Order: sequence, then structure tokens, then C-alpha cells
Amino acid sequence: MSSINMNIPLLHPKTSTPHHSQLLLTQIRTCQSMQELKQVHAFLIKTAQNHEPVVATELLRHSATSDFRDIDYALLLFDEMPEPDCFAWNTLIRALAETHDRPLHALLFFCNMVSDGMVEPNRFTFPSVLKACSVLTRLEEGKQVHGLVVKFGFSGDEFVVSNLLRMYVMCGNMEDSHVLFRRSVDGVDYMNKVMRDKRREEGIVVLCNVMVDGYVRVGNLTAARELFDKMHKRSVVSWNAMISGYAQNGYFLEAIELFHRMQMEDLLPNRVTLVSVLPAISRLGAIELGKWVHLYAERNKIKIDDALGSALVDMYAKCGSIGKAVQVFESLPKSNVITWNAILGGLAMHGKAKDVFDFFVRMERSGISPSDVTYIAILSACSHAGLVDKGRSYFNRMVNVGFVPRIEHYGCMVDLLGRAGYLEEAKELILNMPIKSDDVIWKALLGACKLHKNVEIGRRAAEVLMQLAPHDSGAYVAISNIYASSGDWDAVAEVRLMMKDLDIRKDPGCSWIEIDGVIHEFLVEDDSHPSAKEIHSMLEEISNKLNFEGYRPDTTQVLLKMDETHKESVLHYHSEKIAVAFGLISTTPKTPLQIVKNLRICEDCHSSMKLISKIYNRKITIRDRKRFHHFEHGSCSCMDYW
Repeated sequence: MSSINMNIPLLHPKTSTPHHSQLLLTQIRTCQSMQELKQVHAFLIKTAQNHEPVVATELLRHSATSDFRDIDYALLLFDEMPEPDCFAWNTLIRALAETHDRPLHALLFFCNMVSDGMVEPNRFTFPSVLKACSVLTRLEEGKQVHGLVVKFGFSGDEFVVSNLLRMYVMCGNMEDSHVLFRRSVDGVDYMNKVMRDKRREEGIVVLCNVMVDGYVRVGNLTAARELFDKMHKRSVVSWNAMISGYAQNGYFLEAIELFHRMQMEDLLPNRVTLVSVLPAISRLGAIELGKWVHLYAERNKIKIDDALGSALVDMYAKCGSIGKAVQVFESLPKSNVITWNAILGGLAMHGKAKDVFDFFVRMERSGISPSDVTYIAILSACSHAGLVDKGRSYFNRMVNVGFVPRIEHYGCMVDLLGRAGYLEEAKELILNMPIKSDDVIWKALLGACKLHKNVEIGRRAAEVLMQLAPHDSGAYVAISNIYASSGDWDAVAEVRLMMKDLDIRKDPGCSWIEIDGVIHEFLVEDDSHPSAKEIHSMLEEISNKLNFEGYRPDTTQVLLKMDETHKESVLHYHSEKIAVAFGLISTTPKTPLQIVKNLRICEDCHSSMKLISKIYNRKITIRDRKRFHHFEHGSCSCMDYW
């Protein structure tokens, strides 16, 4: 049982002096648990000192804001105070606003404060109230608080205004945010004029950061970047907001370019910066930059906590280094399901189903309960390995333990069943789902129909997709390819004409390869690279050596009506082949090559890569839209099932 610190004597109130009050405050502040704090409180009640204003307020503050806080106990202490001052009100409003399930109570408590009228709110009251409005996205209540800010004369207080602006931003009201922002800078040409008042300048940086974050939240990256570029001074928060915004919205190259620029301006990245840029690094497969980020964190003693650790695990896995991902994972505390999900998802993407199941057992034995995301990783692993019965079993287990399947779980099951050829069962699963289907799940079925050349179900899936996403090229291209594979060129022409009328363009195949820390991008039949001549020569060499090995182009993969020679030429210049050719001329012999592709790798490229890995004695890793393929010594890790 813990006890109060008896090294500081608790004197009788008759001997109370200023020094005595200070001793009481020290006693309260040294408490390490609620039990100790309650013992002090009991003594104060027993000696009739619990209503002494300074002591009572400190008791309230410690119970409401310490690491072992007890909000309900703090509320009881507040009720005991005969005349709570503004600090006492503010303490509880702040504590309630910062407790995940209590922001609404913070607003109600503030209403009591205003209606009571005994104490007026001050500049420290409104930020917490506005934070509660932000968390709850209560715009109307936020506007009412704005009115009170004006009424009580705090509309010029930078601390209050920055929180007011953040409230509008968090509620998605960028129009009012912009008006408040412009008004707050008093018409000063703050973007181009050096601020002599350092505090004023720092205040404007904060306001700009809030606005940049707001534009990012609503997806207006153009406005966010425009404001960012105009800022005379930027903080780490400014850079983090833009880097995170680019990464979250799919502008991965821009995120990395900004990350490099940040360092060129001698601004040191912090933990948030690293967590923000790692997803962009992951998506582009920029393993060397990812390694640099990891090393930077270690050298600068940035704590690799659950968030950063999980991001590193995810980065290594998505950059093809699943061994390093496991190594980083094993060095983490592993106390959070997010960390386990990162490694499970990475293993699944690499087709390591057995390892996924083993790690899942380890997770449960360590006392970590799986989340719905955990089951997405497990079902994905089953899909990549073709383990239909096991997938059905895990899906049923998930339901039995109380999880309500999300659209992602159904998508995994449709993908699992479709790849394995159970197209009818996959279709029935979609039609009987208790939730509304989306375009992603129908694309999974359509992709399976293309794989198994099922025109009937494929046509039905394409029709639904065209209704759900009428301007998405995926459905049109897939059904066109299904028609082409069955030789129905009239139907192909009809679909192509429809795409032309609707101005729908097929997403071009695109591949990325990182050489010496620089990311190179290649499109289909791309000759825009500075090394295009050398790449073309290498492609010719590869073609000759493949033919010598007995390779023959699989022209059935070119679903266009043209002669065989032209089809062979089209296959010759697929983006991943161009990337491999560039990798071969840019690196020393036996150097592994790693490529990221935006689409599913075709069967011809898959066959070619197996032979290229054998001919040139190279390990070639390709991450396509769905999974990893590790080519080595003429074979692929997927065992030709993908």
C-alpha cells in the first residue's frame, strides 16, 4: 500500500503559516497516485484545511491533470469549493476537453460557468472550449463561442484566435476560416515583409500552419502549397503539414521532394516528419531513403515508439525488405495491435502465409487482441496463397468473436474466391452482403473474371462498376480485355467507342526504380529518360538473350487488334521491363533490382522476369498493385499464383 511522503510534515491548521501552505502544496505535488492524493485530501478534511483556496485549487489541478488523473474525483472536489475561481473552472474545462469521451461535458461545464455568472471566462478558458468544439466538430456551438470571444474582448488575443481558427478548420468550414485568417493578420503584407516583432511573426506562423492544415484536410493541396510557399517563415509544423498532406493524398514524389527541401533549408526533421514521409517512401519503394530515415532517427535519439516503429516496419515491408521489417518489429515493444498489424500486412503482401499465421498465434499468446485490420491481413494472406478453406475459416472466426465484417473483409473474400475460380460463390457473396457494395469489391470480381475469362459474370460486374464509378477506366478496360480474350472484337470496339465518347482514358502502366537515392519513373513505351538510348540497347540485348533461352512473347496479353509483330513490340516496352533495363545498365553485376508498378504485372512480364533473373544472375523484386514478386534463379516467390 502506498503512503504519503512523511518527510514533509502535515501541520495542524492552528500552526498554519505561508511556509506551512507551501509545504501542503509540495505534499500534493509529490503524490504519485490517486491513493496518495486521497490520503492528503483526507488529512485536509480532518484538519479543516480542505477549503483553503490555494490548497483546494492545487488538489483539484493535480487530480484533473496529472498522469494518474481522475476526472470524476476532480468534479467532486470542484463541487466542494465554496467559490471556485476562474483557474478552477479552466482546469476542469481543459481536463474534460482533453479526455477522449468528455469533450461534450467540457462544453456543458463551460455553459454552467457562463450562466452562473460568478466568474467571467478569461483568455485561458476559450482555447479548451474551442478544442472541445473541434473534437466534436460542433460548428454551431463553435460559432456561439466565437460570439462570446468577441463579447469578452479576446478577439485580438493570438492564443485564442489560433484556437478559434483551428475550430473552423477542424469543422471543415474553410470559407469562414479564410475570413478570420485574413482579418487576424490586420492587412499586413505578412508574406513578403520581414516582421520586426518576433512574437507577432511567430503568431502568424501558427495561423498559417492552421490554414495549411485546413486546406490539406479538405484536399485542396493547391491552396495549401500556395500559402506554404508565400510564408516568410516556416516552422517544422509547416513542413510536416505539407509533407503529410502530399503523402496522404497520393502525391508521393512531391512529399519526398519537400522532405529533401526541408533539409536543404537546415531544418531538422522531427518524429512527426519521419512518420509523415515514410508512407510516401513506402509507396514508391525508395528503400535507400527509408534506410536513411531509420538511421537518422537512431542517430538523433528520436524515440522509435509504436507510431514510428510501425511506420518503419511498413516501409521496409513495402520496399521489399521483409527480413528487415521483421528485424525492426522484433526490436519494438509490440504492445500495440497496430505494430502487429504492420508486420502481418507486410508478410501477407510478400505471400508468406505460413508466417502470417505463426505471427498471429504469437500475437494472441502475448495478450494482444486482434482488430478488424488484423483479419484483413490474414484474409489477404489466404488470398495470395490460394487457401480458400482457411480463408473461409478465419472469416467465420472473425464473425464469431464479434467483429462485424467491413467492406474490406468482403473484398478479401471475393478476391480469395475469385482467384481460385469460385466466381459464382464470389458473386453471391457480394449480392448477399448486409452492407452496400462499392466499386473496389466489384473490381475484385471483374479482375477474377478476366483471369478466368468468364464473360457472363464479367459483363455483369462491369455494368455495376460503370454505374458506381462511371468515369473510372478500370471497368471499361477490364471488360474490353475480357471480350478481346474471347475474340469478340465488335464488343471491344463498342467499349472503346464508349470510352471515347465519355472521354475516359486508360491509366498507363507506370514503374519506379530507385538508383543511388534517386527515383526514376517509366511509362509504357517511354523514351523520355536521359538514358533512353542506352535503355533501348539493353532492351534489345535482353530480348535476344530471352529468345536464346527459348522464350516466346505471350501476345495473348496484348488485347488489341493488331498483327503479331506489333504485339511483340508492345510487350517489349512494358514499363517494368524498361525499369529493369535501366537498373541493369545503372548498377554493378549481381546488384539486386527493386521495382514498384502501379498495375498488376502481366503474365508475359512475369515469365520474362523469371528468365531475366536467371540470365543476369540478379534478384529482381517487383511490387505490383496487389503483392510482391521476388524473382531469383528463374523462379518467382508467388509460385505463379497471383
